Amino acid sequence: MVIEWLKFKVTPERREEFIQKDAEIWTPALTSCAGFLSKEVWIDPTELTEVIFVIRWATREQWLKVSQDLLDRTEQQFAQQMGNSYQMVESGEYQVRKFPINS
Repeated sequence: MVIEWLKFKVTPERREEFIQKDAEIWTPALTSCAGFLSKEVWIDPTELTEVIFVIRWATREQWLKVSQDLLDRTEQQFAQQMGNSYQMVESGEYQVRKFPINS
């Protein structure tokens, strides 16, 4: 499993709208992609300008095969709704490692 980690800075007054529009626009688009497993939204209750998305993909290969056209169209639709109220400030890729528990 691979984790796509995205950190956004958002206008504090629009943070909840950002999360809602993401659920309406981005999540369905990603759900249609092979290998998509799940998505979580992380918020810091003391930092109102920050939103983190943790997206789980079955394999790195499936994640990287997501169509650039789909990404561009989805981002355009999202940007039309949210304007200049957000900016991606960090992104990362992580692998989930599991180790046996020794008794």
